[in-house]
Amino acid sequence: MHGKTIAITGAVTSAEDLTIEGRIVGPVRCEGRAVVVAATADVTGDILARDITVFGRAAGQLVATDIVDVRAGATLTGRVVSKRFVLDPAAAFSGRVEPQHLEAALKVAQFQDRQRNGDPSTR
Repeated sequence: MHGKTIAITGAVTSAEDLTIEGRIVGPVRCEGRAVVVAATADVTGDILARDITVFGRAAGQLVATDIVDVRAGATLTGRVVSKRFVLDPAAAFSGRVEPQHLEAALKVAQFQDRQRNGDPSTR
């Protein structure tokens, strides 16, 4: 999602790598792919991807099946659930890191997807 002035309120789903430059309020799902939160980006909502790299601002739960990488100048507030977590000393992080909860977080995300899509087995 290129474009520093783009603002989206709602869920974003991508089947390919995603670079966010604008503002998103809502969940971002990019399973099996990479999400980059550019220096100009501001994301308020959960992010689910294989790799998540944050240069800008993110607030919410970040679930990555491989790595969450928070770079210099980034601001991250929330919960990180990932096998690997890299935090640059020049980044701001307020929250907690819970690599042991990765499988549970993935199951919750799948359940929430089924609910959003109207699957009757989630009621």
